[in-house]
Amino acid sequence: MDMRIKSPWTKLSVVLWAALVLLFPYSTTADENSPLTEHWSFEAPIRHDFPPVKDRTWGSNAVDSFILARIEEAGLTPNPQAAPHSLIRRLNFDLTGLPPSPAEVAKFEKACDADPFAATEELVDQLLASPHFGERWARLWLDVARYAEDQAHIVGKNSDLFYPNAYLYRDWVIGAFNRDLPFDEFVRLQLAADLVDSDDESDLAALGFIGLGPKYYRRKDPRVMADEWEDRVDTVSRGFLGLTVSCARCHDHKFDPISTEDYYALAGVFASTEMFNRPLETTGGATTPAKNPEEAMHIVRDRPEPNDLAVHLRGDPANPGEIVPRGFLALLNQNGEALRFAEGSGRRELAEAIANRDNPLTARVLVNRIWAELFGTPLVATASNFGTLGSLPSHPELLDDLAVRFMDEGWSVKTLTRELVLSSTYRQSCEAPAAKTKKDPANKLYSRANRRRLSVEMWRDAIFAATGNLDLRIGGPSFEASDPDANRRAVYARISRLKLDPMLALFDYPDANMHAPGRYKSTTPLQKLFAMNNPLMVRQAKRFAERLHREAPQSDPARIQRACRLLYGRAATATEEQLALNFLKADPENGWQYYGQVLLASNELLYLD
Repeated sequence: MDMRIKSPWTKLSVVLWAALVLLFPYSTTADENSPLTEHWSFEAPIRHDFPPVKDRTWGSNAVDSFILARIEEAGLTPNPQAAPHSLIRRLNFDLTGLPPSPAEVAKFEKACDADPFAATEELVDQLLASPHFGERWARLWLDVARYAEDQAHIVGKNSDLFYPNAYLYRDWVIGAFNRDLPFDEFVRLQLAADLVDSDDESDLAALGFIGLGPKYYRRKDPRVMADEWEDRVDTVSRGFLGLTVSCARCHDHKFDPISTEDYYALAGVFASTEMFNRPLETTGGATTPAKNPEEAMHIVRDRPEPNDLAVHLRGDPANPGEIVPRGFLALLNQNGEALRFAEGSGRRELAEAIANRDNPLTARVLVNRIWAELFGTPLVATASNFGTLGSLPSHPELLDDLAVRFMDEGWSVKTLTRELVLSSTYRQSCEAPAAKTKKDPANKLYSRANRRRLSVEMWRDAIFAATGNLDLRIGGPSFEASDPDANRRAVYARISRLKLDPMLALFDYPDANMHAPGRYKSTTPLQKLFAMNNPLMVRQAKRFAERLHREAPQSDPARIQRACRLLYGRAATATEEQLALNFLKADPENGWQYYGQVLLASNELLYLD
């Protein structure tokens, strides 16, 4: 996307706006009645009564009441339920990141003939229990955590700052989602697994959340370390809290009630820690780092002595101001005063402050991220900015109600996900009649399901699944996503800050140098050229053709039908079958491989209805 300002009038307005900000900056000493301190996201979420609706026959759970009320208010009606073959495909990708098999589609279609909701409920419970659930949902968190296995720079061939065993953190995240680790505990372990009670030593891998962050050369340079601390503050604050705290590094936040002192109170926590290559073979408390990074778990630990930071005036470490004790944001403390930390670095106390149910942001932010994954658009469009410059929620009562019940039900991601996908709102079809698109072109009211593009990982997995060649083992070291012979699930692809794999980069994988609030979607000619020419696509098309001949040897029409059921979960139409037969007749030698590649490159495989 071209972000340059092209209009001279727009440029002038930006200059004037910036001047006003500098002349009248927000002061964090504002009194309690300041409109900014009363911003919606800084107030505790509460349960809401269901709004009245006219159609009492539509809706499966609490989500639908809030959605239907807004749909009816706009004079619209919700879509009917999606066709069974579309719904099972949507559910499989959303809950496991994998396509359903033709046999699974046929079984679901038959069950829907008897009782559509009961059939969907049974399918959802099976998918939530699948070990592939964790693989699919770990991908969301790994983007938030800016997961990577190296650094954005290298001096010569020096790879001392790389993370050859970063996958141990990835495997921990996958396992955490699979066992439905309560999200508040998920927070605590990633910030302070070594400081909280845990019977499982493998939980130390959770410390990769901080321990795998960007690490720079010249580590004794205060300016270098200040940049590292900013990364930690930014990742934690935007990832867990939806707040842009790092904006206060050089001055009080211009728009949110976050002071420079707040920033350095948090930065002091990370200034009191160090990256640590913990030997893999060690049990109990390891004190000596592994000599070889290949033999280490990459985590974070406290320094022997904590380090309160001085405010860096104008963000310059060479220009220190007053020292600020380690602590949490005054904004999120009940009495409006900064919460100070006294235990070591303060990591454990920070984790408790974030995971505290009195914190108005943590549950809201996570619920919003999960909603966005399942519905295609978040309730709060700025998923990592719930501050005053962020978007207002499209359905504030629904977001609050979900957040409160999420906490009441033990911070269970699976319980929340189950409720959302069993809602009538989620199960709608994607059809978009003209009347609806005219009144609600962006579908902000959710009167229909959003057609969504698969992530690059899901698309790659679908291609390998179609060939029957996908390796479904859970966990383990990384591979290169562009390797046409590497058949592991794409969640296990190596992520580089230095040089991202070309396939991942081409299909909108985020920059792992920083926290990513979500995936951007681009459509470029290079993407289709990849589908037409890349060795990965050519190789898989050949294997797909071989599978069709193996599983449907009786005739060309049978193979065509098998191809459509494998890829799209439906039968080929008469028109599609005739077009395919004509195409195959024109090239008897290579026709099946080329036909398979056309199907693999199709939009129908790439998108979810």
